Amino acid sequence: MSFSQRLQEIRTGFERPFWVANITELFERLSYYAAFASLARYLHETLAFPTERAADLAGLFGGLVWFLAIFGGAVADRLGFRRALSLAYLVLAGSYFLLGSLGAPWLAPVRNAVPLVVLVTVVLMLPAVGIALVKPCVVGTTARASKENVRSIGYSIYYTLVNIGGALGPFVASWVHKNLSVENVFRVSAASVFLMFFAVLFFFKEPTRSNEKQTAHLGETLRNFGGVVANPRFMLFLLIFSGFWIVYWQEFITLPIYVHDYIDREADTEKMLITGPLVVIALTVAVSVLTQKIAAFRAVILGTFIAMIAFAILAIHPTVFAVYVTLVVVALGELTQQPRYYDYISRLAPAGQQGTFMGFAFLPLGIGAFLAGRIGGKLLHQFGEVQHQPQRFWWALTAIGLATTLLLWIYDRVVKPSAQEPSS
Repeated sequence: MSFSQRLQEIRTGFERPFWVANITELFERLSYYAAFASLARYLHETLAFPTERAADLAGLFGGLVWFLAIFGGAVADRLGFRRALSLAYLVLAGSYFLLGSLGAPWLAPVRNAVPLVVLVTVVLMLPAVGIALVKPCVVGTTARASKENVRSIGYSIYYTLVNIGGALGPFVASWVHKNLSVENVFRVSAASVFLMFFAVLFFFKEPTRSNEKQTAHLGETLRNFGGVVANPRFMLFLLIFSGFWIVYWQEFITLPIYVHDYIDREADTEKMLITGPLVVIALTVAVSVLTQKIAAFRAVILGTFIAMIAFAILAIHPTVFAVYVTLVVVALGELTQQPRYYDYISRLAPAGQQGTFMGFAFLPLGIGAFLAGRIGGKLLHQFGEVQHQPQRFWWALTAIGLATTLLLWIYDRVVKPSAQEPSS
């Protein structure tokens, strides 16, 4: 197929809801990663939480976002993607604004009435409600509003736009933190998603397929949800894959604290986190071409191995330069497997259940983030503050990552479900 033919396929293969949903996702990711890039240090330095508590709270923020997405997918199937998206962006706008106002004078009566850790915990839970609706809506729209011959390309476009937002987020956070204040990072995030609320209202039309029915009632939604949970092979895969995210999320949860405390106190840890998304944006097409003949699940295994071995670089050579090299290699592994991961799961979903299935696709991210905060905080405290050998922290994470890769390889050889099994 010629380039012009492929370009024509792309022009005609996506309906307008695909582009609207994915562009709003870019701004949602900008908001999320701006907030996440500053969160750990905001908790540790501005709000004076110790390392373990700051990491645990940051992990809670990330974990709830992705864990609730499995329920958000079922809700999106019930409400419809347009209503779910508009509600999500409205909730997110208020949540980020409140997160950036934790130290504001107008919240003083609340701070005086409840312990700070309780207040912060509650506020960190709020953005998760919005994002839990956004993610399955966007990936579900990508499935519904893409023709079959370009659906894989659709997920690559989705993934590229996610990473453009992921790159812009830390950059915005760095600039706002330096020139305004860290609190205003969260307020800028709020403004970004508030604009997306209006974008959905004015430009987004509910995507449907001619042969697809919408979930009719709550009972059917619950049956769809229960059917996924009751599939042991599919659920086992999601649980194993959580190991990847336990290690990956350390970029946002413990790496900024590690760099600030053990490598260079003057390093711009927010801008540092732009590295991975920039690599993904630049090389997604090239890596897609190089790996197109690899089966989807094998690409997931290969990408996991590449990303997980990367953290050994930082263990061997703990410098700012090594941090950047580590982030580059992690990104190469990530872009090798993530588009193929979403494509694999989307093809398991029966008609009318894309939201539910794609919601479950985010379960490993949630489990990983929950455990990443707890495990990362304890390990960094133990190796850094107790044993004074912080480089061992990265060896421990590498071991977790390699164990995950091995389990995925065994799963592929022994118990991997067919593309039809979860829908039966």
